Amino acid sequence: MVSGAVNELRQDGFTVADLFAGAGGLSAGFHLAGFESVFFNEIDVRAGETFRRNFPRATPYLGPVEELTAKRIRNESSLGGDDLDVMVGGPPCQGFSINAPRRSDDDARNHLFRHFARIVLEGIRPKFVVIENVPGLVSLDGGATLRNVAAAFEIAGYRVVFRILNAAHYGAPQERWRLFFIGTRLPGVDLSFPQPVHYSRGRPNFTGGREHIFRYATEGGAQDSLFGGQLRAPVTVGEALGDLPPIPSGGGATEMEYVLPAENEYQRKMREGSERLYNHECSGVSPVNVERMRHVKPGGSWRDIPHNLLPKGMQRARRSDHTKRYGRLHPDGLSPTIMTKCDPHWGSVFHYEQDRIISVREAARLQSFPDWFRFAGSRIEQYRQVGNAVPPLLAQAIAEHIQALLIPTGRRAIVSEERKVSYSTR
Repeated sequence: MVSGAVNELRQDGFTVADLFAGAGGLSAGFHLAGFESVFFNEIDVRAGETFRRNFPRATPYLGPVEELTAKRIRNESSLGGDDLDVMVGGPPCQGFSINAPRRSDDDARNHLFRHFARIVLEGIRPKFVVIENVPGLVSLDGGATLRNVAAAFEIAGYRVVFRILNAAHYGAPQERWRLFFIGTRLPGVDLSFPQPVHYSRGRPNFTGGREHIFRYATEGGAQDSLFGGQLRAPVTVGEALGDLPPIPSGGGATEMEYVLPAENEYQRKMREGSERLYNHECSGVSPVNVERMRHVKPGGSWRDIPHNLLPKGMQRARRSDHTKRYGRLHPDGLSPTIMTKCDPHWGSVFHYEQDRIISVREAARLQSFPDWFRFAGSRIEQYRQVGNAVPPLLAQAIAEHIQALLIPTGRRAIVSEERKVSYSTR
């Protein structure tokens, strides 16, 4: 690490803090935009270890957010005054998800966002707040939870807007819709969201999927006049993973050399700042799943598997059900949403040309984590951390958009050579 890098970043760069940080997907994106992470909170020990490994200068607060106070943050971190630029966070989304078995505002998990607002009210007053969650929050209890989130921050003195964004529209090779709130206490700021850079053909199947998204980036094909020639084609699975070394089922290594050169812009971006490849390991599968995957063609699913090889429950399934289960990725398409379990019974996790499930690094590539980002814990824990994360490229787009809103206040973003060195040698 270069001497003086921390002081230079704190004086000249933007700062970010992360609540409900997980492994650090939001912070990774803000880092790519030139922000310095100053503190974070996370209750999961392994996810917290991953965050600390990748952002060692950030003050850690490991434990329940309910026990974290603004006073403690003031006493233990280098934060002072009102100099925090952005505080981000993704409260646990299981209670909000449209896939939750029971969706109700009574779920205790649906109120953790209030601790984000509480810490703001207690005196940590960032210029901007960013909250991320699942689109299902829009429809929960008829929109009451959505209004409660906005009201909590309005009480704290922040104007808030929200929108549903797709990671594919910002360069990630994955269809992943997420709800974002952006709020500010600064006067005269016209709150907005970054415009899509890529188009996709994914159709949102949730409440708010027409009025709260950038519809022009999802409708029609590449030749459609709605794109106006301004949006780029989506980054495909093959473009994202094609340079990674082949590994056997259940194999790979925690650390290895690159074998092939980067072949495209996305691969070069993922490799930037990393001289080696980390976490390129995959879980093994049972013999029956090996036999099942051999029948599944790229882009296919459980429908390609002979009826007698299907699990008993799926033998009774309708052809319209379980559309992504036992799926194989297609090299020319987008990945479906990366899940917290890399289990073929959950979705499309088979590699497009190798008979195995994708590795932790491949899941991270599909989430747009740069290759220097290293995951801690068991392989199961690493897959969970990747699946729970916000795609860094989506977070980077939001961070750069906020930078543009902050620049008129006299601040500027710096990504110095010292910063690049300090992060490439971790």
